[in-house]
Amino acid sequence: MKDVEWKAFRIGDLFEFILSKGDNQADKLLDGCIPLVSSGMNNNGITKFILDGDGKSELFHCNVITIDMFGKAFQHQYDFYSVSHGRINVLSPRFNSNSYILYFIVVAINESSKNIFSYNRMCSQKRLNFINIFLPIDSNGSPDWQFMEEYIKQKEKKHTKMIVEYYKEMLANICRGEGSNSSLENVEWKEFFFSDIFEDIQRGKRLIKSNQLAGDTPYISSTSLNNGIDNFIANKDCVRKFSNNITLANSGSVGEAFYHSYEYIASDHVTSLKLKDGNKYIYLFLTSITRRLKEKYSFNREISDGRIIREKILLPIDSLGNPNWKFMESYIKSIEAKQIEKIIKYLRSLER
Repeated sequence: MKDVEWKAFRIGDLFEFILSKGDNQADKLLDGCIPLVSSGMNNNGITKFILDGDGKSELFHCNVITIDMFGKAFQHQYDFYSVSHGRINVLSPRFNSNSYILYFIVVAINESSKNIFSYNRMCSQKRLNFINIFLPIDSNGSPDWQFMEEYIKQKEKKHTKMIVEYYKEMLANICRGEGSNSSLENVEWKEFFFSDIFEDIQRGKRLIKSNQLAGDTPYISSTSLNNGIDNFIANKDCVRKFSNNITLANSGSVGEAFYHSYEYIASDHVTSLKLKDGNKYIYLFLTSITRRLKEKYSFNREISDGRIIREKILLPIDSLGNPNWKFMESYIKSIEAKQIEKIIKYLRSLER
């Protein structure tokens, strides 16, 4: 972009600002498939997937931008609901747009609003209206929409090629040496106590939000999103660290389970489940079965330490009646291989 000419444009001249009219609250809405967007740095601002809004809120349609109260912008290519009370500003373009152009603008907005907003100076429509963003221009001094679109398309094409190569290598590693039966047909199952399967069952430690220090270590709590990651922190004292195991939410999103291949800090709202000799595929198999505890427990009936010890898990067994770890591993590998094949096929279709 060396020879590209740039110019400042006021956000308020490019977009119409909209706020949610209702009072969507995540904990009061039923689970579903529609994204609920709130403030946050991750997951495109999505805090939950809901069945419907509160009856008063507007369903926002795709190809708009949201900016939260801290100035973080995201582009949305799907319909969604938003939380209210001014926490999310929805920006509807006053020009003919598409996902490529909006993504380019999102980057420009995040660059321009960096370090401007905070808890003491939140992003409002009034303040947002006067923020300038720099965009490439054409010979008439207008935003060069075509350049923005082509630039993002080229970036996407380059990244797509890299991702395809990554998945091809992953698929080769999964399939190498695999020849065992991975069908669920004729598999025999048996119940085991959690305490007989997991070598270590340990609840995390309480760490309130105000005591969390910004850092790089995932902090796992009882959220059902983003693999249970609630924050990234740097705390070293009075915390409990784990890695390569499963977390089970014992409160909040009770029964939600995730596998973690990385080191993390656990809150007291989750219990860490550790095998003596487990790998990614075995843990993923166990995670899907552990999630069935959602049917048994709820917000009003949490999973206490005593209940976990007495809880049972149904697993496939070998000819000796022991957990068939090899089958579990092969089964998940076969599922992963099929999904990777679908991803590669889709990504290759984008390259045409």
